[in-house]
Parts: sequence; C-alpha cells; structure tokens
Amino acid sequence: MRATPLRVAALTAVALLSGACATLRAPPANAQTGAAIAAVAVTLVGTRYQFGGADAGGFDCSGLALYAYERLGIAIPRTAAAQQHAARPVPLAQLAPGDLVFFRIRSRGVDHVGIYSGDGRFIHAPRAGQAVSYADLHRGFYARRLVSAGRLW
Repeated sequence: MRATPLRVAALTAVALLSGACATLRAPPANAQTGAAIAAVAVTLVGTRYQFGGADAGGFDCSGLALYAYERLGIAIPRTAAAQQHAARPVPLAQLAPGDLVFFRIRSRGVDHVGIYSGDGRFIHAPRAGQAVSYADLHRGFYARRLVSAGRLW
C-alpha cells in the first residue's frame, strides 16, 4: 500500500487527535502512587514515636517511610541513609507528595527522613516523646538541616 498525501494527512490527524486525548486521561500511575503514599502517612499522624518502630504500634522516621511505602507494595531500605542512597534525586522545586526528604540532624550523614505531603510540608516521626506530625520544609529547624529529596516510587 502506497502512502498518498491524503493517507499521510489522515494518519497525521489521527495521531494528533489521539495525542490530544491523552491529556484528558487520569494522572500517571506514578503520581497516583506518590499521592497514595502521602495519604498513608497522613493517617499515621498522631502515632507515637518508637525507636526502631516500623508498624502502627510506633514509628521512627525511616520506619514510617518503610511502612507507608510497604502499604503500596513498594519495598525500600530500612535506614534514612540507605533510603537516600536508593532514591532518585528530585529537585526541591519538583517535589511531589510521596517523595522523601532527607535531613542531617546529629551526624555527618543523613539521619532523618520525612514523607513530603505537599504545600511545603512533610510528615515524619521526629523523636522520642513526640508523635508522627507535620513539619515545614521551608522554615525553621528542618529547613536549616535539609540535605536532599528523592523518589522511590
């Protein structure tokens, strides 16, 4: 079958129309996955801090991330440093819900992680005596200690 100008024009029109319809589809599965991870973290706000905890009985920071990701069938490393190492870097301007944000609190390396929830906030298990909560990524204590962000979904 020979490609006539009319046939080429028709095929081009079909391709353009199908591309235009693609913009009307649901968001990519990855964005939905990230939002679902953040939604799991939101349900855990108020859960007590537990050093080494990675279940609804209590969480440390990396255990919270591990738990939220596992609820969606995504296996990630256990520690904040290992999570950072495994994550694909994400520029702060491109953070999406479900991304991980990494901090240096007491050590030379990354020793704290949170789950970005949107609007410049993240959810984390801060320390003993405090519950899982929101914190501001752009102001205060954590803003000064932010090291990087990454995506594991």
